[in-house]
Amino acid sequence: MKGNILVIEDDRVLNGLIVEHLRGLGYEPTPALSWAQARDHLHRREPKLIIMDVRLPDANGVELLNELSLVSPVILLTAFGSVRDAVEAMKAGASEYLLKPITLDELELVVERVLSAADLESDHRFCKQLLQSQADRFMIGSSPALNEVQQLIEAVAPNDISVLIQGESGVGKELVAQAIHDCSARSGRNFVAVDCCTLQEKLFESEVFGHERGAFTDAKRQKKGLIEGAEGGTLFLDEIGEIEPAIQAKLLRVLETGKFRRLGGTRDLDANVRIVAATNRDLERMSRDGGFRSDLYYRLAAFVIDVPPLRQRREDILPLAKHFVENHNFSKRIDKRFSTTAQHMLTAYDWPGNIRELKNIVERAIILSGDSPVIRPEHLSFSSSQLSMEAGFSLNFDVEPTLQEIERRYLEQLLERYSGHRSRIARILGISERSVYRMLEKHGLRDRQEIAADRR
Repeated sequence: MKGNILVIEDDRVLNGLIVEHLRGLGYEPTPALSWAQARDHLHRREPKLIIMDVRLPDANGVELLNELSLVSPVILLTAFGSVRDAVEAMKAGASEYLLKPITLDELELVVERVLSAADLESDHRFCKQLLQSQADRFMIGSSPALNEVQQLIEAVAPNDISVLIQGESGVGKELVAQAIHDCSARSGRNFVAVDCCTLQEKLFESEVFGHERGAFTDAKRQKKGLIEGAEGGTLFLDEIGEIEPAIQAKLLRVLETGKFRRLGGTRDLDANVRIVAATNRDLERMSRDGGFRSDLYYRLAAFVIDVPPLRQRREDILPLAKHFVENHNFSKRIDKRFSTTAQHMLTAYDWPGNIRELKNIVERAIILSGDSPVIRPEHLSFSSSQLSMEAGFSLNFDVEPTLQEIERRYLEQLLERYSGHRSRIARILGISERSVYRMLEKHGLRDRQEIAADRR
């Protein structure tokens, strides 16, 4: 079979003729005599193409285009044609526009043309994803806050000094360290990352500095450490605030003298590495309180880069989310994308776990969306009970909210803020006024909208 085609046409005879003709061409057509029937089918399966009458008994085809064109290409059928109608339909998202009475030969040509164009567009997207999937080691986004970080990277990378990267967990501190390495004269040598919080004192010393044979019970042979492994390159010490005082003293010696000794060793070795460290703790305060060596802190903090949390650079949320989806699309050769409402939900969330949490939620949403090419709000699983909206909105809940509760609360605040003005609310949400009307009805807010409008 060439793929499923959903035929939404209330004329039973015409619907039957189209379905039989498409079946003879090798397609798998599904008939629907109303929008209600079509919606049931769309909940079960995403068609390769939709053929739809403009005037349905329970809906206006043009008004449905914004939503349907996200799912599949749409061919509109109508008995009332004009140039203006055609232009409006194409603007709304229709791939083609056919006037009744149609011939089956004409329909066949249009179906083939639309599907060929869709396949070509898919190939173009795949090529774009191929290029973008190579960007894993680079920071995604263009917010002023991220641009400032990138400027600091460009400034410090050519200077062979230590760098301290500060920021909450999951903000991408290792990506910043990698970018510093990639932009430096050491880029041709190794970038070696050490997770300080997973290594106990003796294990850290053995892993980072290496050990001589017989240095401890199981040391049956000499082992070179990660400092030697990073020879000529960059040693990245992640979560350096977690290391023990004894190790802090040894790292200080490396920074001050460029020398180190393997565990159990008696001679000094050269440490030809650049040290970049990262922490999610306040090392300056810890150094004042005695929790971290102040002399090591000032050595590490020769140049400090503060990486802002994701909630302070909301412009970067969607580019990051789309990047994670595009990587998945490339690896699976499929084409998933976010619905408009899902995009609003992503940008509204505060992301306490930052980029790491965003990536996890997007990957989970990809799985939950199954065969659907569109990731919708019900596929997103947020772990926090607070979502903060742009332009001063804040949604606070005593318990974990459902998506319906979030949507209702957001609508209530929009009604209050914009005095029940449906067109402005539709513009903010990126949906049609009719969709806003349906949402208000669903949540029983029609009366509140009218009261707010009366106060204008």
